[in-house]
Amino acid sequence: MQAAIRTVEVNPSKLAMLYQREFTMSKVKEGDTVALVTDLSTRREYVQASFAAADALGADVYELCVNSIPSWTKVGVPTIGKCKGTLEALCAADIIVIFHVPLFTRWLKEVTKGGTRVLMIIDAPDDLEQLMSPAGLKQAVKHAEQRYSKTREVRVVSEAGTDLTYTCGEYPVMSQWGYADEPGHFDHWGGGHVHTFPNEGSANGTVVFQPGDIVILPYCRYVQDAVRLEIRDGFVSKIEGGLDAKLMRDWLTDNKSGPDDRDPFAVSHLGWGLNPQALWYGIALNGDEPERSRAAARTFPGNFLFSTGPNTQGGGKRTTRGHYDVPMRDCTIMLDNEVVIDKGRVVDLGMIVARERR
Repeated sequence: MQAAIRTVEVNPSKLAMLYQREFTMSKVKEGDTVALVTDLSTRREYVQASFAAADALGADVYELCVNSIPSWTKVGVPTIGKCKGTLEALCAADIIVIFHVPLFTRWLKEVTKGGTRVLMIIDAPDDLEQLMSPAGLKQAVKHAEQRYSKTREVRVVSEAGTDLTYTCGEYPVMSQWGYADEPGHFDHWGGGHVHTFPNEGSANGTVVFQPGDIVILPYCRYVQDAVRLEIRDGFVSKIEGGLDAKLMRDWLTDNKSGPDDRDPFAVSHLGWGLNPQALWYGIALNGDEPERSRAAARTFPGNFLFSTGPNTQGGGKRTTRGHYDVPMRDCTIMLDNEVVIDKGRVVDLGMIVARERR
């Protein structure tokens, strides 16, 4: 029996208006060059909405379609730069709107280093409307970024058994607030979170995924049974549990480049979400289609995002595809012994943003 598919609820004619609003927040203006980077799976209505929005704002716009279909399970795929002239063209644009995941690629670093803004759009139409940045989100994210940047030691605990510590400062803090309005800034429509990579070898302790936590990469599912990770000197040294533990262990093991490769098991970016428009229960509402959870599952307020694998986005050298992302609920996060999130509830007043009903 075929499962029912939830229909798109946003009026298709509204997409152009939503895109114009998003482009306006990203400071697209008359005379700008907007480069759309698409692939063979990109929704054509997104391309049409982008053209309409750019035209309404007086910007010049073109589409560059690549012969590849990157995804969260294929991070680091270099879609730009292999064809002659593509990198040079994008470096000359004022803003790139990309419809697949460019993370952990060299070309993304190259274009942002030159000041080009990059906006990623990879979520479903209904989610684009729901997740559009509310008033105050950028300010809250900037506040969190400043606090995280000054932090030297982080401790994360939970009643489920998590007790993880790590030190910071070796890698920059990265932040997203849902639109690309600053030179060289990369953002994700629906974003609203901060993260950094822990100092090499500094992460130690225990991490426990509990039912209701979300595996958003490489799978898209709620955790069904507890998973207990032992973290030693920056690497996951033991994975214990039932089905969810086996899924994690097998994915990371299968992405090893050789018997001695430990990179898939390295602790990667760690941070938390702040976007009040993001709903933890989205998978329960909409099913486990990844397009419905790409931003929301990462950015809902108070989650602690634990991950493994690559760290080149922060300036490291790990390029493994053994990447695992798990936003965890009900954690307490302490920055240099000061609680900013208490059992999944944001308590730092500078990080709290009101939800807008849409």
